[in-house]
Amino acid sequence: MTSPISSPPISQSARRPTTAVILAAGLGTRMRSSLPKAQHLLGGRPMIAHLIATAKEVFDHIVVVVGPGMDEMARLCAPHAIVVQENRLGTGHAARQAADLFGSGDVAVLYADNPLITASTMRRLLDARRTPGTVLALLAMRPHEPGRYGRVVTDDERVLRIVEWKDATDEERGIGLCNAGVLCADAEDLRQWLSDIRADNAQKEYYLTDVVALAARNGTVRCVEAPEAELAGINSRAELARAEGTLQTRLRDAALDAGVTLVAPETVFFSADTVLESDVVVEPHVVFGPGVIVRSGAKVRAFSHLEGCEVRAGALIGPYARLRPGTVCEENSHVGNFVELKAVRLGEGAKANHLTYLGDASIGPRTNVGAGTITCNYDGYFKHRTDIGADAFIGSDAILVAPVTIGDGALIAAGSVITHDVAPDALALGRARQVDKPGAAKVLRETLKTRKEQR
Repeated sequence: MTSPISSPPISQSARRPTTAVILAAGLGTRMRSSLPKAQHLLGGRPMIAHLIATAKEVFDHIVVVVGPGMDEMARLCAPHAIVVQENRLGTGHAARQAADLFGSGDVAVLYADNPLITASTMRRLLDARRTPGTVLALLAMRPHEPGRYGRVVTDDERVLRIVEWKDATDEERGIGLCNAGVLCADAEDLRQWLSDIRADNAQKEYYLTDVVALAARNGTVRCVEAPEAELAGINSRAELARAEGTLQTRLRDAALDAGVTLVAPETVFFSADTVLESDVVVEPHVVFGPGVIVRSGAKVRAFSHLEGCEVRAGALIGPYARLRPGTVCEENSHVGNFVELKAVRLGEGAKANHLTYLGDASIGPRTNVGAGTITCNYDGYFKHRTDIGADAFIGSDAILVAPVTIGDGALIAAGSVITHDVAPDALALGRARQVDKPGAAKVLRETLKTRKEQR
């Protein structure tokens, strides 16, 4: 399973350097969040990271415009160039801050809250800009509910201007073609237009969209249409949820195209970086957190949750299993219902099938771990390891107090508490001695019954 969408690279003939400028200074005001908007997650990855990953496929250079105090955003964007918009005076003002880094070729201005634009659409935008006589190209869509999007005013195939909803007439608000915000122009032209725009509007801001009317005086402005699901902006929690749905559909389709069996695709949730090889089977209601690799022929059964782990060929996971970061399940290993593994290497053919917690441990090939087994890996301050060899048998309800090593072929009796190393092929019993007291149960019941009646 790879990136959901890709397309052939732009022809190398007459190749000009390209720069993507990503505007990411927006706050999470409508999100009702203290987190900057572009740091909210889609498929387990910040919005800004989605857009940067796609832009890297298309553009030679990337510049990100952030707001003041957005240190974490700057870290997420490294090693790309960062520019700070100290005063939030509109999108045109934000783009102007990056003008010195435009270079000498074509520049596209993207928005961090449009994270699902595909590489194919970005390339179509560049191709449109390179059409003879075209000085600027922009992306547009026809949303089911145009709402408060800016409207694209055209004359046949030529774009005349973009009018923001707040400044539009009733007639202009009736236009169905809506601005997605993204545009592309020659670097020198864009610098000049950005310096010419004015804040003569209802918001008293410098709109990037005003560049369109300036460009239309100098040549043809073209519009590239793309689906609403790809271009819709994310400004609220509801819009974030809709975008997550769009991304999940892409990821599911990519998995199916790669030869993965999804028994009930709509119930499976992926992270953006999930890797599933061909002939993997995924049953309903499975969640893949970030950093999961599942190799060919493995099966993940229903209601399992995987994160930061690798499942190798032929392994069987679940149902109701949880694999946490640092876990590797080797070939043909089994992890059963209500079993949790954290930072565990489960050896080839090894099994942990029932109601078990294994943390910070290595389990050798073909070892069987019985129901209710626990590795006690944490003393309140430090984590400790449990190492179990090959062909060992761990009886049910065993408690293994780390650090401890259990040798190859060792057998741990059911119900044992193991606090010392166990030699290879040894039988270890760590139980208290059983004592039977004949008749004592009857006496105890009668005593308790009498005591209850006297209350």
